[in-house]
Amino acid sequence: MHKLKAGLAAMALGVSISAAPMAAQAAEFINVLTGGTSGVYYPLGVAMSEIYGKNIEGARTQVQSTKASVENLNLLQQGRGEIGFALGDSVKLAVQGDKEAGFPMPLDKIRGIAAIYPNYIQIVASKDSGITKLEDLKGKSLSPGAPASGTELNARAILEAAGMSYKDLSKTEYLPFAESVELMKNRQIDATLQSAGIGVASLRDLAASVPINVVAVPKEVVDKIGAPYLSVTIPANTYEGQTEDVQTAAVGNILVSHSGVSDETAYQMTKLLYENLPTLIAAHSAAKMIDPAKAIEGMPLPLHPGAERYYREIGLIK
Repeated sequence: MHKLKAGLAAMALGVSISAAPMAAQAAEFINVLTGGTSGVYYPLGVAMSEIYGKNIEGARTQVQSTKASVENLNLLQQGRGEIGFALGDSVKLAVQGDKEAGFPMPLDKIRGIAAIYPNYIQIVASKDSGITKLEDLKGKSLSPGAPASGTELNARAILEAAGMSYKDLSKTEYLPFAESVELMKNRQIDATLQSAGIGVASLRDLAASVPINVVAVPKEVVDKIGAPYLSVTIPANTYEGQTEDVQTAAVGNILVSHSGVSDETAYQMTKLLYENLPTLIAAHSAAKMIDPAKAIEGMPLPLHPGAERYYREIGLIK
């Protein structure tokens, strides 16, 4: 755990690391595409890069902090990463080539590695704002995530299903998690919507600094959006001051690669992911929800043949 933390600052700058002896042949380069450093993708990506560096012969690994889902998928299509994190709905829109979501054309080279843990869409308002339910956002200020990020696509879907849009807000600040929290601490915005694993560091930091309300997304709103959104519960005491369970929406996260990555590398990346779950859990508790039995559930894109080989080996695919 200490080693993981020590490497974070260097990783944010895209400094490559090698934790395995260089093989005689050309080195295997694995760039792990993540998200903002205060989210869940980043610490999990750091852990994955260390696992791959130690266990794939000759591998040189790098972690890249990005704007997350949409950017990661476009980078993978361009071959500028070997594996990356993305939200299931973003992946679906990428395969379709949804221009409004940030995909000018269908991304035909991206391939699935694994369905991992769900992202909980967490709307948190300052207590001072008086926002206690979704409708209270009208006339208030909100950061729905970085522009055209997976989080921001979630925000659009939630507001639309609730009969609202950004036009109903007094101000919209398109910022990543940590920056959104800083604005809330300084009373510059009323609320933030963050799509991440439960217990995300940015919201823990916010709740420890100012009194908050965790705002529910009712089941009927989630049902209106439909798949791949699910109605879930944020357990009481997930964040300081949150004394009751709160209903919200969740969307599954997917690890994605591309067709230019060799079958053997994709196989190793998939296999090592599941063989090193304790390391991932130590990096972030969201990894507790990674289940190999659910690795291909709701996969909205073709599997990489290397990942498929592993799932056949374990009997997940007959």
